Amino acid sequence: MTITTFSTARRVQLATCLGFFVVLMDVSVVNVALQALHLAFDARVTDLQWVINAYGLMFSSLLLLAGSLGDRLGAKPVFMAGFGVFSLASLGCGIAASLEALIAWRLAQGLGAALLVPTSLALLQQAFTDSSARQRAVGWWGAGGGIALAAGPVVGGLLIETLGWRSLFFINLPVGLMGLWLTARHAPRAAAQPQRSLDVPGQVSGALALGALTFALTQASQLGWQHPLILTAALAFVALGGLFVWLQGNRPTAMLPPGLFRTAAVASATCIGLLANLVFYGMVFTLSLYFQTVRHLSAEATGVAFLPMMGVLMVMNVIAGRVLGRMGARALATTGLLISAAGYGLMIAGLSAPSLTPLVVPMLLAGSGIALIVPTITSATLTAVGASHAGVASGVLNSARQVGGIVGVAVFGYLLREGVMLGVERALGVSVVVLVVAAGVAFTGLGANPTRAIPAADKVPRRL
Repeated sequence: MTITTFSTARRVQLATCLGFFVVLMDVSVVNVALQALHLAFDARVTDLQWVINAYGLMFSSLLLLAGSLGDRLGAKPVFMAGFGVFSLASLGCGIAASLEALIAWRLAQGLGAALLVPTSLALLQQAFTDSSARQRAVGWWGAGGGIALAAGPVVGGLLIETLGWRSLFFINLPVGLMGLWLTARHAPRAAAQPQRSLDVPGQVSGALALGALTFALTQASQLGWQHPLILTAALAFVALGGLFVWLQGNRPTAMLPPGLFRTAAVASATCIGLLANLVFYGMVFTLSLYFQTVRHLSAEATGVAFLPMMGVLMVMNVIAGRVLGRMGARALATTGLLISAAGYGLMIAGLSAPSLTPLVVPMLLAGSGIALIVPTITSATLTAVGASHAGVASGVLNSARQVGGIVGVAVFGYLLREGVMLGVERALGVSVVVLVVAAGVAFTGLGANPTRAIPAADKVPRRL
């Protein structure tokens, strides 16, 4: 079913923006709560990493399943289920009585987030059939996330100082209710594709592989790379990852369509998303600890300190959606990655300055560059696949982005083992290198007008 009413399409767009908003809000607000959680639960750095990565682990593990479910059952019911699960899990986080309970509810939040993100993009695909209008809509969708990342630290800091850390999760409830109402009232129910396979073996092997990787990277800072548990987890990741790749290439009902990565646009966008999020979320975690332990800032002041980096996200996401058609994906993504790399490089010199002023311009550059990338690679991916594969394709892209975030938090957290200041400097140096590599991928792999890789629904593997 195609939406033809402009105002209806805009209401669907608002619902999808709210979904992306709450997903990213719970990344930014938790980062400014690190010190509060440390005091409340006597949490170590590794514990704090798990509070963040439990969410990212479940999110990234189930994105492909969520994308497949959206294509099979229709985006609308799966999107609404995601909003419901996320809202209930947020309530659970807010009333958690122990660190273990909080981490468990964060896993449940990750499930809701996984159901929300790919189906939100599938709804946009249905609502805006015109390429230019869809690019602008994706830009506003990215802006919803930008608002969350920008407002999250400031709002989170204020809430922590006035109402405590539990209030961070309660704010998701009214947003969830609004999103559910808009979706139920205005979103169309697209034709379901019951023949699409959910590929349970692929889902299980992929999720276990990612879990093993997350455990190894996160616990290595506490146990060391030589510890038997870490070595076992690393070997399990290799074995399970190999099984996942084999299953996807040798089963007719695999969740990933065979042609999905045959175009450079899809493969490059996925790689760029992983590398960009590795840097962004890794540095948000690292800088949060830097502001609160080295600079001794309160949660509220930490939120304000993040404003240059986060506040620019919304504006640049909207700009990216508007200029993408004129500049092309290759030029815009490459430019954004190099701008961000320059920002992180310039940040190194300002770390030891007596005030935070020298960090303002570098943080603006770092945030601006990343903000140009997200709508660019998202639009390139949606353009390169057919509407029948929008859910699974966006699931792949966002899964890669979340894996990047998990790896970034784990690896950059490991760099802090010899001290926060030294760790931040090392993390910034790694960030510059990673973003330059990503810029090379963008320049060589993204075209101005990506061609469609998966053209027709009749090529979808049938369920055995």
